[in-house]
Amino acid sequence: MAAISAKEVQALRERTGVGMMDCKRALVQTDGNMEEAVKLLREKGLAAADKKASRIAAEGVIAIYNNDGVAVLCEINSETDFVAKNEKFTTFASAVAELIAKNAPADLDALLAMKYNDQMTVEEMRKEMILVIGENINIRRFERVEGNVCTYCHGGGKIGVIAKFTEDASAFGKNVCMQIASMSPKYLDRTQVPESEIANEKEILMAQIKNDPKSANKPENIIEKMVNGKIGKYYSENCLLDQEYFIDDSMTVGKYIESQGSARLESYVRFERGEGIQKREDNFAEEVAKQAGM
Repeated sequence: MAAISAKEVQALRERTGVGMMDCKRALVQTDGNMEEAVKLLREKGLAAADKKASRIAAEGVIAIYNNDGVAVLCEINSETDFVAKNEKFTTFASAVAELIAKNAPADLDALLAMKYNDQMTVEEMRKEMILVIGENINIRRFERVEGNVCTYCHGGGKIGVIAKFTEDASAFGKNVCMQIASMSPKYLDRTQVPESEIANEKEILMAQIKNDPKSANKPENIIEKMVNGKIGKYYSENCLLDQEYFIDDSMTVGKYIESQGSARLESYVRFERGEGIQKREDNFAEEVAKQAGM
């Protein structure tokens, strides 16, 4: 068996990102064959990826791509915020967002099956990243938008926004995106709010007013006016164009956009890292007891 040099171990480590001892073992097992050692580590990485798949990944980054009238948001999750700042991780996330922009995959399955490079698919590269980084990594979702688009990234990838306008809005579109990132509106305007949601809100408001001793005995028509007034507040909190503009609260977002020219906002997408993922809260005492066989 050929002696394995420190230089060979270092070369394998640079190619795979795997720890020195694992690289040395792989080279020993493959009698110093570099390509076979890489293959062996990848095979082990696939097994490692399967083991890590059940681990909750709620950190990570919202990768953003915006070029030539195509914008993409892509959420890629890791287990820790520390890994989300890793250069290999952020490079992978940016490359995936660019692939989505250029190839327009129909869904997540189509994205994972796409070629990441000449050697691997996106899914194979995802598993490779698990091997290199040592944490569960998931590509969770993406959105691709074409047209007059503006984007904004907040908090190093914690929140990402795309806003699509009827015409070029590059002079002010970022401000609108920042509003969306900050205030997280549920709807673009009042027309998008489901009637059932307004009916439910009115029912709740009506009950609140009637249960308040100060207003319970007011005539029904007065109570109805009070409810309608409160519904106006509901719109101003939940509909983007009705919200107070965060830079100048003397106007709404809708009025701000109108003041900037003829471009109008058509739609928007807002991703927040980890939203909707149930983070596991481990009980440390129970974990210790379990490991001790108690």
